[in-house]
Amino acid sequence: MKKFRYDNKIVRDFAIATIVWGVVGMLVGLIVSLQLINPALNMGNQYTTFGRIRPLHTNAVIFAFVGNAIFMGIYYSLQRLCKARMYSDILSKIHFWGWQTIIVSAAVTLPLGITTSKEYAELEWPIDILIALIWVVFAINMFGTIVKRREKHIYVAIWFYIATVVTVAVLHIVNSIELPVTFLKSYPVYAGVQDALVQWWYGHNAVAFFLTTPFLGLMYYFLPKAANRPIYSYRLSILHFWSLIFIYIWAGPHHLLYTSLPDWAQSLGTVFSIMLIAPSWGGMVNGLLTLRGAWDKVRDSAVLKFMVVAVTAYGMATLEGPLLSLKNVNAIAHFTDWIVAHVHIGALGWNGFLTFGILYWLIPRIYKTDLYSQKMANFHFWIGTLGIVFYAAPLYWSGVTQSLMWKQFTPEGLLQYPNFLETVIKIIPMYIMRSIGGSLYLFGVLVMVYNLLKTVKSGKLIANEDAEAPALIKELHETSKYKHRWIETRPGKFALLSTVVVLIGGAVEMIPTFLIKSNIPTITSVKPYTPLELQGRDIYIREGCNNCHSQMIRPFRSETERYGEYSKAGEFVYDHPFLWGSKRTGPDLMRIGGKYPNLWHYYHMNDPASISPGSIMPPYPWLLEQELDISTTEAKINTMRKLGVPYNPDYEKISNTELIDQASKISEDLKKNGIEVENTKEIIALIAYLQRMGTDIKVDATTGK
Repeated sequence: MKKFRYDNKIVRDFAIATIVWGVVGMLVGLIVSLQLINPALNMGNQYTTFGRIRPLHTNAVIFAFVGNAIFMGIYYSLQRLCKARMYSDILSKIHFWGWQTIIVSAAVTLPLGITTSKEYAELEWPIDILIALIWVVFAINMFGTIVKRREKHIYVAIWFYIATVVTVAVLHIVNSIELPVTFLKSYPVYAGVQDALVQWWYGHNAVAFFLTTPFLGLMYYFLPKAANRPIYSYRLSILHFWSLIFIYIWAGPHHLLYTSLPDWAQSLGTVFSIMLIAPSWGGMVNGLLTLRGAWDKVRDSAVLKFMVVAVTAYGMATLEGPLLSLKNVNAIAHFTDWIVAHVHIGALGWNGFLTFGILYWLIPRIYKTDLYSQKMANFHFWIGTLGIVFYAAPLYWSGVTQSLMWKQFTPEGLLQYPNFLETVIKIIPMYIMRSIGGSLYLFGVLVMVYNLLKTVKSGKLIANEDAEAPALIKELHETSKYKHRWIETRPGKFALLSTVVVLIGGAVEMIPTFLIKSNIPTITSVKPYTPLELQGRDIYIREGCNNCHSQMIRPFRSETERYGEYSKAGEFVYDHPFLWGSKRTGPDLMRIGGKYPNLWHYYHMNDPASISPGSIMPPYPWLLEQELDISTTEAKINTMRKLGVPYNPDYEKISNTELIDQASKISEDLKKNGIEVENTKEIIALIAYLQRMGTDIKVDATTGK
């Protein structure tokens, strides 16, 4: 028997980070939800508006809270499954501090408006590079540990860890290919429809391979440990794993149904999304049936209660996701609060509750003590469950209300609610209930923090836990009736096969979209943005306007009557990045160009409620005061030309002259209407962009048709 020590200190560090960032991320989420009830809670400055801190909330919860929880669970379980200490203590420390540096960088840059605008991938290019480097450090440490393992058999949890590491690397690198303009500004190499496809291939599979597969690995380890029972079915584990990682990668296009994405890609996404029900529920069944005959333990154990609800929430979310990919259901739910409710069933129930269960099980063990209070843990479970119900139920109601009001016509064939604001005002009570649910959930987390602090104080960290095992446990895999045993003993081949399985779906979807021109027909009237419009578009991105407004009119009568002609693929060929949006807190802006005078936009940005009484949009008075930075114009034009936007040679040399000319015209128009504003202010550039939107094809400027 060879003696060695498990590294519990790195587990402790990631556990602390999980708890701290969890509180921070959820608190920001609560503030964001309150801002939708009362715009005054945007706090009156440009760094705390909804558009800027909403991505801060999503990044904090996904990459800070959930990310640290993943690493906490993997560093604990991998050592014990491999019967080996982590490959390198130095790499463990680099991984920990590097990841926290990434999180702090996000917390600084996003409120400053430094963003790519791409959902779940908002961080700019220097941070993207750091993410890739730290992920490589993690991969080396993980695979190094697997290679030096003393257990020949690779347990199912490690399968999911391997798939996570290789797939997240591919997703991040492909989606983050961008051309820098300045140190903290870049444009993606993809444009329009192609950018949308890549983004939601990434976005959907970030949910799959960051929020799902690693947590399934943790479920396969910690649930049997907490229940003291073996996993229900080894065969089901095999089927669950390979079918899940193969099918999941194809499903991204279901986020883009009824958009300008080619129909064949939409249909492909729908088909594979429906197929996902089987492997997803296979995992849920495998988890829940592990507890067969042990439900008395569930009744008495807060840890198992959290885990049972987590696995159930996983099953609910992975049934609802495929249902939402059906076109008739998607036509109702997309762009509404229904999607927000769906996402939070997964985030609060699956990721949150499984993390809490692991923390309650793990912390007492590495501190060699008992949990301070089982009553507090049970209280946390019940108030957390109540919080999820109060959060999700009102948003489902809100989502259906929104969709029905948007689509309702009078007997005369006119829109019943032509004013978008009528819908917003109607759902405010649901937003209040959502915030109450979020508050209950956060309160439960704070109770957990107190409980775990008292637990830690009653024990002492076993930083290096003694263990022993033979140099290598020999098993007769060759004579096993399970052929899968062969690949389980070869981690390199296992990782390679996982990568191939994952890449197939992405390649089938992307290659035709990028190489076959007929998939994205061009429109000759579509021209590149002028320098002023390009600067205005970047301000629009900086302020996070795409978090509330879509730029994608679907081919429904209710939408074309409300917004104008439906969106065409060729209209977006110069959009780096695409800005189709995923939620309509405000109306679609695809055909906003020419619909209102410059004066209307000026007043609307300064004080939205003065134009639209009851609006929950925050004011943007700083746009009227801040000088437009035109020092970047030449670099932006040059970068766009490198990306294939057909600006004339040497156009960048006269770009600022044209910018000032166009800005002066808008400034003079405002002056005629009694508004004195210099042509160098940011508001002028934003107005220029808004007035350009959707005007490249022939539509009536007043009706948008």
